[in-house]
Amino acid sequence: MTHELAIGNRSTCSWSLRGWLLFEKFNLPVKIRSERIRSDAYRVMMADFAPARSVPAARLDGVVVYDTLALAESLNELHPEAQMLPAAPAARGLARSIVAEMHSGFTALRNDCSIDLLRVFPDFEPSEKVLDDVARIEEIWACAREMASGVGPWLFGEYSIADAFYAPVAARIASYGVPISENAAAYIVAHLCDPAFRRWRAMAAAEKVGQSGDVRDVLQAPWPTPPRLPAAPVSLGSSENEFCPYSGKPVTHFMELEGRVFGFCNAFCRDKTVADPEVWEDFQKIYQK
Repeated sequence: MTHELAIGNRSTCSWSLRGWLLFEKFNLPVKIRSERIRSDAYRVMMADFAPARSVPAARLDGVVVYDTLALAESLNELHPEAQMLPAAPAARGLARSIVAEMHSGFTALRNDCSIDLLRVFPDFEPSEKVLDDVARIEEIWACAREMASGVGPWLFGEYSIADAFYAPVAARIASYGVPISENAAAYIVAHLCDPAFRRWRAMAAAEKVGQSGDVRDVLQAPWPTPPRLPAAPVSLGSSENEFCPYSGKPVTHFMELEGRVFGFCNAFCRDKTVADPEVWEDFQKIYQK
C-alpha cells in the first residue's frame, strides 16, 4: 500500500512537517508532492486532493484525508503494526488528549512565534500569554514523561503521534529562545537532533522558500544540533559517483566534501545533501566507501 501526501513550504509550514513526520518516523510508504503555497502549481496540486483546501492532504488507499488530526488517526487505523500510539490504555488516552490540545490550542505561541526552521530571533521577548502557553506545554510534557518513567527521549518513551505534533513546538521554542525548563529543553534537543527532523530541515534549506513563497537566501539557525559535515556546492567536478544516490539518474550537479566530489541529478538533491550530509542514508553509502 503506497500513499500520497501533499505538502507546502518546508521551512514555514508546521502542518506539513507534522504530516510528513507521521509517514517518515513510522516508515510508511508514501509519495510526496510539494509545491510553494499560493503558487499556481500549488492550486493545481490541491485540486487533485479535493475537497482538501490546504496542506497536508493525503490520499490513503484511494481516500482523501486532510487535517493532521484526521491524518494521524487514519494512519493509525490503517497501520496498526506501526504502533503509532502508546500500547498502555492510560498512556494512549493521554497521548490523544495532548495531541488534541496541540491541534486546537496554544494560539499565543502560534501567533507570536511563526515557525521558520532556517532563522533564529535572538531579540524576541515573549508576552505573558506566550509564557502561559509554554508553561502549559511543559506541564503536559512532564506528565507524559512521568507516565513513561523517563524511558527514552520521547514523550511516552517510544516515538508516537504526540511527538510528531509537538515537533513544530520544539522548533518554535528553540528559534525564538523562549525560556524553558531543563527537562523540557532536553526533549526539544531530541527533536532538533533527530535525523528525520534534520532531513526535513535540510530539504527546507534546499528549497530556499520563505513564508510568502518567495525564494530567499538561506540562514542556517544555530540550534543545538551536531555540527554538520563541511560540504559545499561546486559548479563542476569529476565526481566519484556516476549516478545520483537518490534517483539513480546521471549526475549533473556537484558537491565537495573534505576534498572529494560527489554528483547528483539536480540542484535539490545536491543542496539537501550540502545542508546536512550525515542524515542521508543513500548518500552515506557512497561517502563511506
